[in-house]
Amino acid sequence: MMIRPLLLALSTLLVAATPLSPAQRFGELFRAVQMQRVFPDSKTFADAQPRRSDAAIMKAYHHCACKDRAALEAFVQANFTLPITPTVPPPSAKLSLTAHIDALWPQLTRTLPSVAPGSSALPLPKRFVVPGGRFREMYYWDSWFTMLGLQASGRQDLVEDMIVDFGSLLDRYGRIPNGTRTYYLSRSQPPFFYLIAGMSKRADTLAQRTRWLRAEHDFWMRGAEGLRAGEASARVVRLSDGSLLNRYWDDRDDPRDESYREDALLAQANPGRDAKVLYRDLRAGAESGWDFSSRWLADGKTLATIRTTRVVPVDLNSLLYGLERSIATNCRTLKDDPCASRYTAAADARAVAINRHLWNAAGYYADYDLDADTVAGGRTAAMAFPLFVGIATPDRAQATAKALAPLIGEGGLRTTLVDTGQQWDDPNGWAPLQWVAITGLERYGEAALARRIAAHWLASVTREYDASGKLLEKYNVVQRLPGGGGEYPLQDGFGWTNGVTRALIAKGFTTAQ
Repeated sequence: MMIRPLLLALSTLLVAATPLSPAQRFGELFRAVQMQRVFPDSKTFADAQPRRSDAAIMKAYHHCACKDRAALEAFVQANFTLPITPTVPPPSAKLSLTAHIDALWPQLTRTLPSVAPGSSALPLPKRFVVPGGRFREMYYWDSWFTMLGLQASGRQDLVEDMIVDFGSLLDRYGRIPNGTRTYYLSRSQPPFFYLIAGMSKRADTLAQRTRWLRAEHDFWMRGAEGLRAGEASARVVRLSDGSLLNRYWDDRDDPRDESYREDALLAQANPGRDAKVLYRDLRAGAESGWDFSSRWLADGKTLATIRTTRVVPVDLNSLLYGLERSIATNCRTLKDDPCASRYTAAADARAVAINRHLWNAAGYYADYDLDADTVAGGRTAAMAFPLFVGIATPDRAQATAKALAPLIGEGGLRTTLVDTGQQWDDPNGWAPLQWVAITGLERYGEAALARRIAAHWLASVTREYDASGKLLEKYNVVQRLPGGGGEYPLQDGFGWTNGVTRALIAKGFTTAQ
């Protein structure tokens, strides 16, 4: 009878141990720097390193006549060390695409076993690979796709290190944050850790890895106990028929540290919306990894109408099915029958709920709209996730493949069919969604369509590499051009593009002409 109180006490300790973000620590100073746009990228100040204690800085700020932007910038320069964004140099000689990717891994590898006092960075015990550009830390769902390429490049050593890094985050914080910064701790990202952990070649760590998987599952399911039909709590939703599914969320409801000005200005321009609700929906959109997309917009086109927390996403729930199935499999191997039975039942119930509520009768998987109490109508690349994890029946997989085909452009799979100017919409294509769709289609025997997506994607990547020597974060896959849209300039490096491209080539896929 004492187990539940102990768990609650442990949860409280975890929350109490969570470090504050720069916005929480520096309050009015942080707001002034961001709102006066001292730096073009809001993430710059969020990543800055204080030169002395918070108290000393704030005392100096209160005595500073920092009324204009120039004075404020001078104050920041005197009191903070600004982050440096290393650039990825082009290949010194004309390397093949695979050789170039293999040469990039050392340039994108970091070590950070400790951090200086006041840093927003979270230390990690082992080496890790960053995406590149402004993304100077390890990111959650990016990493699995990056690690696919590491394995293809023979870098299992880095794969094993990064698994330990992710486990350390679960041990410290009870979750895997969006990225390894204090300001990301209030949210996670699409739960790919069961696949990350499954990349280990070390049988002796299975029990530890399974414990980490169960900790992540606990994070996503927190609030489920006692939840009644039609209610939602944090990341958990119970539909009217009792089905238990999940949504994206964030534990905070203020502007994101790394996009503070953008969020605050959006709220100011839309006084009719509750600012806290707007901020939470923006943050939940960031947890989804699709930040931002017409999937989350009430009117399908305007960011001010974002309502991420009112959507039950098909990709999230597919991945949680995969997590539950993975825990059950591991527990069977470990001879823990009660654990295996529990998570098998959870996975089976989730699969039933996905096929009941996240299937559009027009012939594809889609999100569930909590306000309309029905499945959404928009076609997005997320429809491939039930195929990726093996939930779909053969007939539904075939129908989904047909529905997916119109999203394929000359350069790969488009994210949606809606052009909003947001980066997770038409005409952009992203490496992770290519891999999910290709793998899911192959799983159900749709090899020709899988080859078509792979060939067109590789053509986009190769074209840009030949033109600039770079691999990019995203691509315009309608025209095989660099991608665009979103809150920041196009980044190169780039972790998951490198990983997916390298893994596709290793599987024998070739480019389209």
